[in-house]
Amino acid sequence: MREYIDGAALRDMILCAYDALEANEQAINELNVFPVPDGDTGTNMRLTLGSAATELRQKEASTVTDTAARTASALLRGARGNSGVILSLLFRGLSKGLKKMDTATAADYAQAMTGGVEAAYKAVMKPAEGTILTVSRLAAEAAVAKAKESGYFEEMIFAALEAGKAALEDTVNQNPVLKKAGVVDAGGYGYILMLEAMLGWLEGRVTVSQGQEAHKAKAEPPADEDIKYTYCTEFIVRKANKKSVDLLRAYLGNMGDSIVLVDDEELVKVHIHTNAPGRVLTQALTYGAMTAVKVENMREQHIALEGHTPTLAVAEGPKAAESAPEEEADPHAIPDPVAAEKPIGTVCVCAGDGLEELFRQLGADGIVSGGQTMNPATEDILRAVNLTPADTVFVFPNNKNIIMAAEQCIPMTTKKVIVIPSRTVCQGISAMMRLTPDSSAEALEAEFNEALGSVHTIQVTYAARDSEFDGHSIKAGEYLTLMDGQLVGSFADMDALVAGIDPTIAELSPEFVTVYYGADVKEEDAESFSGALGAQLPDAETSLIRGGQPVYYYMISVE
Repeated sequence: MREYIDGAALRDMILCAYDALEANEQAINELNVFPVPDGDTGTNMRLTLGSAATELRQKEASTVTDTAARTASALLRGARGNSGVILSLLFRGLSKGLKKMDTATAADYAQAMTGGVEAAYKAVMKPAEGTILTVSRLAAEAAVAKAKESGYFEEMIFAALEAGKAALEDTVNQNPVLKKAGVVDAGGYGYILMLEAMLGWLEGRVTVSQGQEAHKAKAEPPADEDIKYTYCTEFIVRKANKKSVDLLRAYLGNMGDSIVLVDDEELVKVHIHTNAPGRVLTQALTYGAMTAVKVENMREQHIALEGHTPTLAVAEGPKAAESAPEEEADPHAIPDPVAAEKPIGTVCVCAGDGLEELFRQLGADGIVSGGQTMNPATEDILRAVNLTPADTVFVFPNNKNIIMAAEQCIPMTTKKVIVIPSRTVCQGISAMMRLTPDSSAEALEAEFNEALGSVHTIQVTYAARDSEFDGHSIKAGEYLTLMDGQLVGSFADMDALVAGIDPTIAELSPEFVTVYYGADVKEEDAESFSGALGAQLPDAETSLIRGGQPVYYYMISVE
């Protein structure tokens, strides 16, 4: 058994952990409390750790310090969703604990795990037990205790795994929402899978997948200048409606090349080279829940295959000028903050061309494509912040699972970033309507936060699977309705849905009700839905706006 690990061992342990997340992505997603087609914890964890896996494959490992530092740096930039941000914090603390080490003993690593847990708890405003935080904390405590008894790495990780498993099983009792749904925490489950894979590598039962080693193959890559479309994008969509796949095929034809679309009764599998993977994935989401998503930067792959590793370091002397154009051409690079032309700027996150246009009309300087299932990475938000020509930039995440990723931008730029914790698009719109550029940042922050409390959001989607929640039976394919994140009910048809949500809205005595209809809804159907809703709410002013959002048929703002 091992008494220490070096940089190469840590690299392979992390790559095996990534393999585990990739293989179990959908299983993690399906632990989502409500059976809506947006259970994306597994996707967020995979994409977050995948940002590190890409970098680790491109360069041979040297020391434990180097491997941990490169992993933490990549995760910080690539963090997606709350689960991804927490994962990045765990590795950031781990990296600090492994500083200045060529190799790490079991005790070194266990103590560093504790540092990761402390970093995660410190960053979360209101840490909730019964989550990945609990699982990682108890796993780290067990690791430290075991390392005092035994110097073997395998025994230390095994102890962490066993304690983590017990903690995971108990999450259903610690978190009231999980208890109602009868499931364990999805993020905690992902963390356990990572530990199992790491232990498997240490014991020789698990190896880094051959598919990942293919990145090192010496096949003849296209010349960098011949790469017209940067991102190789692959995904599978589980059909949830009868929307014609020919429409998707036609859309893809305008978005890139090397297109392969395989359509069968239940699934659609797509491969495309494109410069706008976010738009492609957003369009695909209108057909159903997504799995097996893979987006790879072919320019970076080309550089790696040629034996070069991208770097953010700036060389001295004449070579710096020679390398500058190559770095500027990298579409993945984060631009430096642009000069301020005004005191206040705004960046809004949303999905749907109608919503994007509305936010621009309200004064948004930058739009980040994302939302349910497509949580943007921290680097995506940071890029938009840096390109906003203002001293102070307000960021509206418009999704509870994007708030933490947005907050990670604050120390990563010279601009002052203020994150308004909008949990829904409707809250973000309500806040942006109070934007007055001549006001001070302090006054605007107060106005924006006040606006969040003045609006309730109802979301209408479909049940992605059969489920039982708090004694309520939900059938796959039914219309599923949530208000402010709480289940209102599931309904067999729209007439029943309107009748079911009307009392909920009426209790709020609203003055304004705004219906935003999604990409899968015909205008005449939206008008009928809005009219039926308005007829039941005669004292409220009801408006209809095309949002074009995926996943949700309707988002209803109640003020």
